[in-house]
Amino acid sequence: MAEITYKQAGVDIDEGARAVDAIKQAVRTTYTSEVIGDIGGFGGLFSAAAFKEMDDPILVSGTDGVGTKLELAKRLNNHATVGIDLVAMCANDIVTCGARPLFFLDYLAVGKLKASFAAEVVSGVAEGCRQAGCALIGGEMAEHPGVMAESDYDLSGFCVGVVDRAQMIGPERVRQGDVIIGLASTGLHSNGFSLVRRALTDTITDEELRTRTMPAPDSRTLGEALLEPTRIYVRTVLDLIESFGEGIHAAAHITGGGITENLNRALPDTLDAQVSLGTWPVPPIISLVAEAASLPLDEMLKTFNMGIGLALIVSPEIVEAVGTRLDILGSDAFIIGEVIPALDLTQPRRIHFCS
Repeated sequence: MAEITYKQAGVDIDEGARAVDAIKQAVRTTYTSEVIGDIGGFGGLFSAAAFKEMDDPILVSGTDGVGTKLELAKRLNNHATVGIDLVAMCANDIVTCGARPLFFLDYLAVGKLKASFAAEVVSGVAEGCRQAGCALIGGEMAEHPGVMAESDYDLSGFCVGVVDRAQMIGPERVRQGDVIIGLASTGLHSNGFSLVRRALTDTITDEELRTRTMPAPDSRTLGEALLEPTRIYVRTVLDLIESFGEGIHAAAHITGGGITENLNRALPDTLDAQVSLGTWPVPPIISLVAEAASLPLDEMLKTFNMGIGLALIVSPEIVEAVGTRLDILGSDAFIIGEVIPALDLTQPRRIHFCS
């Protein structure tokens, strides 16, 4: 029987080594003082010495992916920002309980590994980690010949953070009369792209995707608007918690399921939320997709973020001060609703929309 090497079977170990070399510098730019060692070990090492200052440190973890937004990245041959999306989907989740992201690991599966491609993707992950203030301490690049097409890839990530139990925010802090502040999204973020593709992009060419301009006042191309990376809210939320302490009651990352399904998760069973529509602008890209799909408003609200990427529930006494602080931080924010008594305790807690 003729010899068959691993490379002939579709896995190029030498290219894998070149890919590791290509990402080293980007990865190192994310290192914090707690990182031990360097890229290339069997496991990422991170010092827990900082936890000694906490009375009851709680580790918080999250994992997610970028989903079918990657299909548009492939069509546009632009993979520079999907790594930011990946970090955002994980880090924005864990900060909703007040946790500071500590470190991140990514998993890149490809049909055929190319060092330049891996460097482009992982550089985006590193940028997301810098924005979130966490270290990229490990990951995996896996070739799957015969399972994935050569140009195909998937991306997932894992984030770990920490919060002192006394500093945790969540539903148990929420009270009737609390005010809901919405932090602006950058657009679609990383949710709803299966619908986006079917309703809008599957029927147009790659060239049109690259050149078609968005309706005014958005001057970007359609492709640019669709690939706009997810906003990372970590530094903003942690700053507000540090500034206002117990006045920050809860937070909800508005991802798949929209405002309807995600704001619920920040409420106790005895309370509902009333959200006032029209108190914030809906990004043009979301309106464009909704029009292409002929979506009614209730479907839009449980599919897309509608322009609110993260919702904060705060004490009414600090609303003005929080708004001032958000202005200083350069964060677009809107008062979008309030917490009300549950209208029907026999039904799951609900979000009630009004004009």
